[in-house]
Parts: sequence; structure tokens; C-alpha cells
Amino acid sequence: MSEADNYNIAAHLPRMAAQQPATAAVHFPYKHVRHKQALYQSLTYAELDQQSNRIAVGLESIGIRRGVRTVLMVKPSLEFFALTFALFKIGAVPVLIDPGMGIKNLKVCLKEAAPEAFIAVPKAQLARLLLGWGEESLKIILTVGTRLFWGGTTLTKLLRPISVTQHYESAHVAAAETAAILFTSGSTGVPKGAVYSHGNFVAQVDALKEVYQIIPGEIDLPTFPLFALFAPALGMTSVIPEMDFTRPGSVDAEKIITAIKRFNVTTMFGSPALIRQLALYGEKNGTRLPSLKRAISAGAPVPAVVLKQFVEMLNPGVEVFTPYGATEALPVCSIGSQVILSETHLATDQGRGVCVGFPVPGIQLEIIRIDDQQISSWQDDLLVVDGEIGEIVVRGGQVTRSYYNRPESTRLAKINCTGGDFFHRMGDLGYRDEQGRIWFCGRKVQRVTTIDETLFTIPCEAVFNTHPQVYRSALVGIGAVNIQQPVLCVELEKQLQQQEQKILLDELMQIGQANPLTKNIDIFLIHPQFPVDIRHNAKIFREKLAIWATEQLK
Repeated sequence: MSEADNYNIAAHLPRMAAQQPATAAVHFPYKHVRHKQALYQSLTYAELDQQSNRIAVGLESIGIRRGVRTVLMVKPSLEFFALTFALFKIGAVPVLIDPGMGIKNLKVCLKEAAPEAFIAVPKAQLARLLLGWGEESLKIILTVGTRLFWGGTTLTKLLRPISVTQHYESAHVAAAETAAILFTSGSTGVPKGAVYSHGNFVAQVDALKEVYQIIPGEIDLPTFPLFALFAPALGMTSVIPEMDFTRPGSVDAEKIITAIKRFNVTTMFGSPALIRQLALYGEKNGTRLPSLKRAISAGAPVPAVVLKQFVEMLNPGVEVFTPYGATEALPVCSIGSQVILSETHLATDQGRGVCVGFPVPGIQLEIIRIDDQQISSWQDDLLVVDGEIGEIVVRGGQVTRSYYNRPESTRLAKINCTGGDFFHRMGDLGYRDEQGRIWFCGRKVQRVTTIDETLFTIPCEAVFNTHPQVYRSALVGIGAVNIQQPVLCVELEKQLQQQEQKILLDELMQIGQANPLTKNIDIFLIHPQFPVDIRHNAKIFREKLAIWATEQLK
């Protein structure tokens, strides 16, 4: 296999190290000094390439080789970057799981992944021992940090005998070879491990580069650790912010803004919850971020009011992009704040859904009739007409083919096509407008089916979200399927007195009655704080709210 045919995502690193060896690949805040800016450690491209080479040699010496499934539970750090690229260089298969998904889900995911190696910080190693994670399959233990009593060895000890100048030849892999197992957020059920091929990763990098016109030499601030790995592949310097990555909605906006200004960040990724915190801070303090060329937000729809506030912090013409996709397929569509603020948000407020833009190059997106059952093979009569709400299905280079050790989930999520190709069922509902743009209308499993109609979450909620005292709302159905009773749960911008709440509920009733889409929603419940996903703090767990609403109405 020639170098040109090598799909290893890690192959980008030595190429960039040759092109820009002295350019910083990663800046990481290792110490916070009170009343002062954080102290940062850095690795240049040459140093990151060299360090990942050393680690690759060390990992192979303890049996972590090509194809070995390896759990990586290391906090964002210089070691996280070097370890991840080392695993890719070897051709091992990193297993990446959000530790915030909960103890029960973690154990299920680790059992399904059946990892052979476990690389983790001491806290995760202790949890592994106490909770029995991976006890049936694990053979190799490596600790990043102090070694105590859990066996194996430490990264420091492993690297001691390995020369700094050690050269390492990355594994030459085909596009279809498994590169990693990435677990979904589990916002609508138990998280599933999406099997990423090296071709999937390469297609993602190519799509991001083309859609957002990213060029080498830019500075990236990723507030979701996995997205940080794309920066070196794109030739960007990655600035890791000071934050708790499991709580982006509670981020200290000043620390993020300080990092953006200090390093002249040109692009940043943030969940809608994080973007909201920055926007509120910017509006209050008149803050501007002139170095940014673009901001990207995903995980859930971004309210227009938040986009408007954040755009005020940017130079004229600079946009906030809100790509649509999922762990299994990303990016799928993209739209910028200019179109949202000048046009589509007005339709959103009226209940037409959230416009997510046009499919990105290389993605074929279709809308098919809503069906909760398996669809074994593609037929053109599955398609619905433009304007009709159906299920979104996609195919393309960045679309993953299966879930690991989940054959039933794979069967339900994939539609086989002739020639060995397939469509992935996003599990999302939406429609295509007359311009060819896609509008998102919510998750399929969260639609509310009454005796008379089917209500879709995102369009209905948007109607009520126009009230200035509503932070966000969530439509849930209580009772048996097909005879559900719709209930709107409401989270407020700020706490209200009982009499004020009564006035608000009356006003929400009036808003609902004025729109044909929401006229049959007449039960409203105020919830103190919605349960949301750990990854983005933005995806609402409507299933949990439905249980809560049922209890409230007994």
C-alpha cells in the first residue's frame, strides 16, 4: 500500500510535523494562578509527533498492537493527545466513552466493547477495580499518573527506556479498517458504540476543511475533547480551555474568553449551552472577539436570541455555524447565523422546525416515511414528498456502518442498498423545503401521538419558547402510545413567585391556542431544571421528564 493509499488518520501528524515542525500543536492549561492567567504547557507539531512515536513503541512493547481495543480514560491533556495519536499510529482501536454517562451505562458499554487494554488516570483505574469494569476481557493495564495497587505499569515507567528520537512507522490501513469505537451520548436510550473506520475519520476531516474553509496555521479552541483531535489533522493549533468538560453549561465564560484573546483563536467549537454562557457574558460586559473567523455549535438547536447575542461579539460578516449530525454521522448539514437570523428563525418561532441548512458535499440525504420497525432494504417508495415530515436518512463517507456488539441496533439503524452501500437512519424527523434545505423537527422516539394527531417536539416547543420568561420547553406525552396526552414542561429564565407563575401559564395557554399546531396542548408544568446530556448539556432527556410529568399529574 502506498503512502497515498494510507487512510490512517494519524498520518496527518507526521506530514504536518514536516511542514510546520516549530508550530504549536497543543496548548494546555496545567496550573491556575489566582487573579492571574493560567499557566500553559505546549507541544509543537514535531514534539507531538515525536512523543506519540515514543508512546507507540512503548504500547507495542506491552502488547497493545494493531486491532487491540483499548479504553482511553484520560482527561484532556498533553498526554491525551499523544496517547490518542500513538494508538492510531499503531492501528489499535481506541474506545472512547464519556465518563459522565453514569456508572450503570459505563459498565454496560465497557462490557459490550470487550476491551483488551485499559489506559486511564488513577481515579478511573480505581473505579475499574471497585466496579468490575471489563473484568472479563482486560489483559493490559496502563496508568497515566501515580501507580498504586491496580497492576500493570505507568506511562512514565513505560517511556523511560525509549529514545526521544525513536522513529516509528505508522500502520498502513485501508479505508474500511476499524479505527475507533465512539459511544453515543445516550440521550434517547443506552449509549451505543459507533464503529468508526479510518475512512470515516478522513471523510470527516475533508468535510470540515471544505465546509468551513479551514487552513493550516489557524488556532482552534475545542470545548469538546474529541473534537480537539481534528485540529492537528487540519494543521491547526489546539488551545485546551480551562473548564469542566462534563459541564459546558456551567462554564466560566471569562476563562474561555481570556484563552480566545490570549492565543488569538480563529475558530472555536462549543455546545449551545456554552455558547449561551459566552453570549450572556459578552452582552453584559460589551466583550468582543475580533480574532474569531468562525464559531461552530452542535449537539442541539441554538436559539436565535443566543446566536444574535454571540454574533454581536464578532467582527462583521463572521458567522456562528450550526452543523447537524450525530456520533454516527458528522457533519450532515450546516447553516450559518446570517441565514438563521435574517430568515429561518421567524419560521422556527411559528412552529416550522429548525432549519439545519443544506447537506454538506459528499452526503446524500433523504426523507422517508416514519416507521419504528426495521427496514431491511432500500426502496424508492420509502420517500416522502418535499414538505412532508419524515425520518432523515443519510449515506456518505463519514457515515458509520455499524454499532459494536449491537447487531439488533445495527439492523434497526441501517437500510441496505444495492452494491453493499447503506443508509443510516438518524432517528431524527424533519423535512426538505422548496429550496432543498433540511428542517429538523425532533427525535422520532420523542414524538407525541394522541388520538387525533402526531405532535413533533421541536416545532411545538419553539412556539412557546418565544415567551421571554421561558428559557426552554419540552413537549412530552403521558399515557399509552397513540392515546397520549401532550404536556409541555417549562424551564424558566429565572425563578418566579407563585402569582407570577400563574400569569405565565395563562400566557402560555394563549400562545398555544393561537397556533393551530399547538392548540391541543393545554397542560403546562414548570420544572426547576431539565435533565440534559452530559456531553453537551443541551439535549433534553424528555423520557425522564415524561416520568416526572406523570407523577405530577397523579
